[in-house]
Amino acid sequence: MKTYLTSNCNNYDIFNAFDDFFAPAYFDRKNEMRANVKESDEGYDLSLAMPGFGKDEISVSLENGYLTVSGKKEVKEESENAKYLRREIKETCERSFYVGDTVKSEDIKAKYENGILELFVPKEKPEVPATKYITVE
Repeated sequence: MKTYLTSNCNNYDIFNAFDDFFAPAYFDRKNEMRANVKESDEGYDLSLAMPGFGKDEISVSLENGYLTVSGKKEVKEESENAKYLRREIKETCERSFYVGDTVKSEDIKAKYENGILELFVPKEKPEVPATKYITVE
């Protein structure tokens, strides 16, 4: 069975993006971290940009074939007089990748350094059925 590594993302509606001068560009992705994904025979190497997050603010989970990476910062109290013209720095972000059922969940490795989360998701080796010889009588 072939595994497909895809991403879930929230895209902006191109028509609503032009209604407000301060709206994000139509090609921008809401609350999404950027990722590099490489596939090898052994598994998948993912590098995700998560600047500003600490190790304790990042969680990685695997459920129903989806690998989900999320970051959540503590929201600081703000002054009631604060008036933002544009707010792009997010306190939360999440991204999911479909890796299928052919990965070894117990062997997933994660390392976070200098704002980059690196994950290695190993593939399970498919069992090769043993050849059974049948004697002809």
